[in-house]
Amino acid sequence: MRKSPGQSGRLATLFRILALFVPAALGACSSGPSRMTSYTASEKKADVARNIHLTEDQLPHVEIVSVVRENLPRAIRLTGAVAYNAFLTTPVFAAEGGPVHEILVVPGEMVQKGQPLLTVTSPDYSAARSAYIKARDSYDLANKMYTRAQTLFAHGAIAEADLQQAESTLHQAHADMESAADALRALGLPDPEAVVRNPLPSTAEISVPAPVAGEIVERLVGPGQLLQAGATQVFTISDTTSVWVLVNVYQSDLNFVRLGQDVDISTDSYPETFRGRISFIAPAMDSTTRTLQARIVTQNPEHKLKKDMYVAAIVRARPLENVLTVPDAAVLRDSENEPFVYIQVAPTEFARRRITIGEANHGRVQVRSGLEEGERVAGSGSLFLQFMNSLQP
Repeated sequence: MRKSPGQSGRLATLFRILALFVPAALGACSSGPSRMTSYTASEKKADVARNIHLTEDQLPHVEIVSVVRENLPRAIRLTGAVAYNAFLTTPVFAAEGGPVHEILVVPGEMVQKGQPLLTVTSPDYSAARSAYIKARDSYDLANKMYTRAQTLFAHGAIAEADLQQAESTLHQAHADMESAADALRALGLPDPEAVVRNPLPSTAEISVPAPVAGEIVERLVGPGQLLQAGATQVFTISDTTSVWVLVNVYQSDLNFVRLGQDVDISTDSYPETFRGRISFIAPAMDSTTRTLQARIVTQNPEHKLKKDMYVAAIVRARPLENVLTVPDAAVLRDSENEPFVYIQVAPTEFARRRITIGEANHGRVQVRSGLEEGERVAGSGSLFLQFMNSLQP
């Protein structure tokens, strides 16, 4: 028989009470075999318990509580796992091809935007550098030729068509130089003029910079690995001060889960509770698990929540309003797992009554039927009444 919530913590107290009152109870009962208790497997659902009478000395050991009407807080417990915040996670691709020369950072390291992550021995740089130097020299020459043509045209030494040709050549040379400069910028060199002022070897070790600031959460390449320009992902960077918690919502709980709800998140790894908010609910059920996935955004400033960590999420749903409740200690179950309580019918007399219950939270249980507001039932100590019931002839 499954014990009702809170019974385990009262067993020690119950045994001490029984040690005091069992002799007196046995004297009041017949010598015939006693009926089985409601928490034994052999009792049948049709069994009817008689009223239980307590002495004045026994009564203080049974807590008497009233059935009250109140708003019952409602909490839905969901399970899930931690994931990176995809809106704050960036894959890093190498813009240049070639073998990896050196890895400069490791997973778990915090990096700043523009910080070198690794170096690549890149033939792409050699070709881009050569093209830029040639285009720059052509532009310088075209600029000089245009300046000379302007002087000659001013003195009538050349025709206007020759001046226009020199101007066209200058514009084309400028366009070629800008195109070559863009190729260098795409390789992570923001200042193309640097390759002219401080020329590197023809085959250089080019660094791959971090596109954003954050934590290195994944490394996907190793030294010597050949990278394909623009296609090989080398790292993943994420701002882990904010993470997602992906939870599974069962069909029976869908009515209680809403966008924007506040959520308490807990894990076995830490004693504290993390706060989050539901930001997305999937539009369709998973056909395998028959659950709906919800996404919770939570702050993680100390980076304690790690990817794939198992967590529990408590959703604070709208409370049940104006419902009858009793303490969870008052509710027992019989051999058929049906709930019942002991109701006070006289100052020292109690009768067993079957009830139907609803949701439970914060130590209170909703009573759907079987009790009326103001009726008094046994709370803590109801197990003693159950034992007394078993001793009756």
